[in-house]
Amino acid sequence: MSALPLSGIKVLDLTRVLAGPLSTQMLGDLGADVIKIERPGIGDDARAFGPPFLADAQGNQTNNNAFYLCANRNKRSVTVNIATIEGQQIIRELAKDCDVFVENYKVGDLKRYGLDYDSIRSLNPGVVYCSVTGFGQIGPYSARAGYDAIFQAMGGLMSVTGHMDGEPGAGPMKVGPSIVDYMTGMNTSIGILAALYHRKSNGGQGQHIDVCLLDSVIASLSHHAQIFLMNGTCPPRRGTWGNGGLPSGVFRCADGELMLVVGNDAQFARTCAVLGEPELANNPKFAKNNDRIVHVKEIMAIFAGLFLKNTVGYWLEKLEKAGIPCGPVNDFAQVFADEHVRSRRIEVKIKHPLDPSLSVIRNAITFSGTPIAEYRSPPRLGEHTDEVLNQIGYGADEIERLKNVKII
Repeated sequence: MSALPLSGIKVLDLTRVLAGPLSTQMLGDLGADVIKIERPGIGDDARAFGPPFLADAQGNQTNNNAFYLCANRNKRSVTVNIATIEGQQIIRELAKDCDVFVENYKVGDLKRYGLDYDSIRSLNPGVVYCSVTGFGQIGPYSARAGYDAIFQAMGGLMSVTGHMDGEPGAGPMKVGPSIVDYMTGMNTSIGILAALYHRKSNGGQGQHIDVCLLDSVIASLSHHAQIFLMNGTCPPRRGTWGNGGLPSGVFRCADGELMLVVGNDAQFARTCAVLGEPELANNPKFAKNNDRIVHVKEIMAIFAGLFLKNTVGYWLEKLEKAGIPCGPVNDFAQVFADEHVRSRRIEVKIKHPLDPSLSVIRNAITFSGTPIAEYRSPPRLGEHTDEVLNQIGYGADEIERLKNVKII
């Protein structure tokens, strides 16, 4: 078996909460040595975002919760107080031979400590230094802080998410998970990987990468935003209704709901046949997709009445046989019990000191030549402090002194 793709790459991770840690977790999954810097005694802010928390042997709540666990596997945790001179020196020593330096402090914060890009580059000219912020390194909002929901609102995502106007509960709606953090983490990973490739191809030249949540959410709006850029029209909220092929949306059945996407006219005709109303495909109001867009409320209402006549399982079987894209609306219990999901082994077990059989979600990428075969548990706070500092020349006595004065 070949080494993982990023074996030999060292990442110094000064990120907290979600977007930055998700990116560095990706790098760790791919084989990089990720050294996570945390505040002594407190750690990553995410450690407080619970419940649920893992408990110790005595049943006491720990700072290892679901929010932290989801984004910090395959890392080593080192506690350092970077507000102190000696703590800053530790970071500089670690940065001297790192390939990647990732941080998500407010713009300008790390300059006070001599840990900004220019300072680190003076020690390590080839460093790939990535700053992850809410609003970016430039612009009138650059100094602002923010969390995922703020960017869902400001970036336009909430304006196109939620029930349609005129329906009960209509209005802008937040997407359930912290989706902007996740997308920003992916953009951060892509940027870092591209910069590493550029460095390898250009004589070891490093650079500064600026990734922010606001840019990420706007870019993710894709065809919705492109509609506005083309004609100045803000797309309306459509609930679960599709934006292209119609009819598409969630339909209630006799015992639950299913999601249907009719992508073209041929699929529409087959769907009408499955529903027992083949003549609908010949109705001039519905025959072509552009016609169905004009008469969308009418055809959606007709389909809604037809789907109520039988169960989810019945319709899914008929639709799948006819080659119509569809699927059940699953909760998490149904997701992880699904035979296809289980065959993909998306849920993996790892050994954690507080839970020897902890379930986590594996990396979504699979490799034929360099498979990710092992996942190390998200580290306990400061678990690797002695190990890492010893590797850069700190002896046992000096490490003990730094602990006593709360530098580490």
